[in-house]
Amino acid sequence: MDFALRPELAELRQKVRAFMDARVLPNEAAIIAEDAARKKDTLRALQAEAKTAGLWTPHLPVDLGGRGLGIMGMCALFREMGRSPIGASVFHCDAPDQGNMELLRVSASDAVRKRWLQPLVAAEITSAFCMTEPAPGAGADPSNLRTRAEPDGDGWKISGHKWYSTGGGEASFLIVMARTAAQGNEAATMFVVDRHAPGVTHVRDIATMGPGLLAHREAEMRFDSVHVGPEAVLGQVGEGFRLAQVRLVPARLTHCMRWLGLAERTLDLCRAYVTTRESFGKTLAHHQMIQVMIANAAAGIHAGNLMTMHCAWMIEHGKAKEARPYSSMAKNHVARLLVRTLDDAIQMHGSLGYSDDMPFAQWYRHARSARIADGPDEVHDVVVARDYLRGRLDVLV
Repeated sequence: MDFALRPELAELRQKVRAFMDARVLPNEAAIIAEDAARKKDTLRALQAEAKTAGLWTPHLPVDLGGRGLGIMGMCALFREMGRSPIGASVFHCDAPDQGNMELLRVSASDAVRKRWLQPLVAAEITSAFCMTEPAPGAGADPSNLRTRAEPDGDGWKISGHKWYSTGGGEASFLIVMARTAAQGNEAATMFVVDRHAPGVTHVRDIATMGPGLLAHREAEMRFDSVHVGPEAVLGQVGEGFRLAQVRLVPARLTHCMRWLGLAERTLDLCRAYVTTRESFGKTLAHHQMIQVMIANAAAGIHAGNLMTMHCAWMIEHGKAKEARPYSSMAKNHVARLLVRTLDDAIQMHGSLGYSDDMPFAQWYRHARSARIADGPDEVHDVVVARDYLRGRLDVLV
């Protein structure tokens, strides 16, 4: 059992970490401030530097300008990028575009790839993934899908209501999940829809606990008899749920690595504070209750890293189906870990941690969504328990 990254990947990881330390973290506040004013000057400049450094879209195959790293390589790099909420955007690896690039790459028609994938890879446009619906529509239970696509000439007519379509307000195109049959595993189909097509309405960006940042603004969308051609179908009619798993299982792992990167940075900031701040005659680091918080975070980050890398290893070895419960286990563990680590960081820093002089309060507001996004905790717990009870999940591997 070898836990070492292959030498070229270890070197690339260090290169990304150095770029983060030297260029991204010092410019983090400027990018966030510009984003609030809907400007991207500093971000665009750093993206150009990332391209020059050969770090642009490393998750993509070489023929699309990436490095063809595979899921293991993506995880190793994404945890470095994840140390900043804006890190992945600098390297054009952020959600939802990163997952949508892969979905179009493996399932889109040639016409769709030419029209949408090429400019998306170049960051000339953005995209969104429209799956979640307001109640009583699809949320944690995708079988509640209400958006419908009906045959219309040689194409389809889509009608429905979506929300939490991340980045939908500014996207150039949308990937829309719609019902094309009454029920069953083949009841849904994915379509690529021009964001500005007749019948597509951006209702609003939903105000959330975590304020919008870069592409992470949650759009509410309506589709009123939106016509698309036959080339808009991703994969085959009826493959929507299957393609959702193709997209979501790796996406959970890349989310986990980003969250682990932020948890590590949080813990680093805590170490810097508790080793210098004195209280009751000694530094905070010498108080056992502080040590318990540090130890729990360190163990949790390490465990989350192992869970995520193990699941990625399974996918790379052709065991994507078997990896699903492990991805659920990793997603829940890391999402809870990040929330707990940030909560403890606020506690360790006291009134300073609660203020915006430290980043924890803002990070926490975004991190809390991790326990809901890509499936709430409860759904993933059911998946893990179900597969274990059926004898399909080994806990010692």
